[in-house]
Amino acid sequence: MSKAHPKWTLFKKILTWLFFIAVIILLVVYARKINWQDVWHVIIHYNRREILTAVALVVVSYLTYGIYDLIGRVYCGHKLAKRQVMLVSFICYAFNLTLSTWVGGVAMRYRLYSRLGLPGSTITRIFSLSIATNWLGYILLSGVVFSAGMVPIPAGWFVGEGTLRVIGIALLVFVAFYLALCAFSKRRHWSVRGQKLALPSLRMALFQFAVSCANWLVMGAIIWLLLAQQVGYPVVLGVLLISSIAGVIIHIPAGIGVLEAVFLALLSGQHASHGAIIAALLAYRVLYFILPLLLALVLYLWLESRAKQLREKNQRKMEKPAG
Repeated sequence: MSKAHPKWTLFKKILTWLFFIAVIILLVVYARKINWQDVWHVIIHYNRREILTAVALVVVSYLTYGIYDLIGRVYCGHKLAKRQVMLVSFICYAFNLTLSTWVGGVAMRYRLYSRLGLPGSTITRIFSLSIATNWLGYILLSGVVFSAGMVPIPAGWFVGEGTLRVIGIALLVFVAFYLALCAFSKRRHWSVRGQKLALPSLRMALFQFAVSCANWLVMGAIIWLLLAQQVGYPVVLGVLLISSIAGVIIHIPAGIGVLEAVFLALLSGQHASHGAIIAALLAYRVLYFILPLLLALVLYLWLESRAKQLREKNQRKMEKPAG
């Protein structure tokens, strides 16, 4: 195996540090946008059990998201250790939430998985399946919540209640079509721009739906708890689903402002005050976005420092004959 050119090695190190500095600057920008007095006021008045439960649910959500890449491990048949897969998944998810899918979901996965010894084609299949898993659960839950009319739509909003129901029904039809395709399609493999993609089995597809739905349900439960249960859980979940797709469409890193705007608009007729809603969402950002990102930064640097050793260990493991 040829060694990397010293100039290229230096260039990659510079890029890594520039990225690290950029993330720190972004965190400072986010921190300046947050009214920390409001957050502190809300946190000290929260029931300790509610805060601890919310923290526990954040852990559950990140672990659940890690299962997406474990599904990818089975799907691709690669041999990386499960703890390495979960570590990469955690780092990527934390960066994904804050810096967008292209940075956290795609670029970061390529960087870390390639450092651990996986080829580009395998990494492409992993993140493709991970993204698909995430949105399959979203589609199923949105279909149920929207078609059942669980989200109160204020008069004059750009999407009416009837339109939302139609969207929900269409999403459920898509779910049925996808499951039928996984169960009965005779063609199981496609090639897209040189990348080979395989249609998952019905069993794997059902597992994708179950894991992803669980993650979205947990995310909704965190916000519901931080709102001191002043709003019904199905309503909170529905508003979260709407705000998530709005954040993707508007494409602002971490959905700054989008999440708050959608929650304030759709919960205007509920018992929670605007101050309580904003404070709960600020606490949610701290617990679900900022603290995991800080931990992910530390783990990222640790993984970068150990990547060469881990890669050599993985290569020995892959080269070892079976039996």
